[in-house]
Amino acid sequence: MSDKAERLLKERIKLGEDVFADVSVWTVPERVRGSTHRYKYALAYVVAGKGDHRHLGTVEAPYVFVSIDQLIDDFWTDVTQL
Repeated sequence: MSDKAERLLKERIKLGEDVFADVSVWTVPERVRGSTHRYKYALAYVVAGKGDHRHLGTVEAPYVFVSIDQLIDDFWTDVTQL
């Protein structure tokens, strides 16, 4: 058995001008904490994307994109605050 996740499905389905669904499913070597199965999934329904923003806990805030390096630095700064 592989020790890595295996992608089973990755789809972006356009449902309208500014509307789409993203569906991703992986099988994982061991159950994800809190799950009774060996799947990891991400499902999203997006209407008119929000643009640059970030989530810190339950707070969603606009994000001013400067560069990839700054984005990654800001991400790790946010992680240390959780």
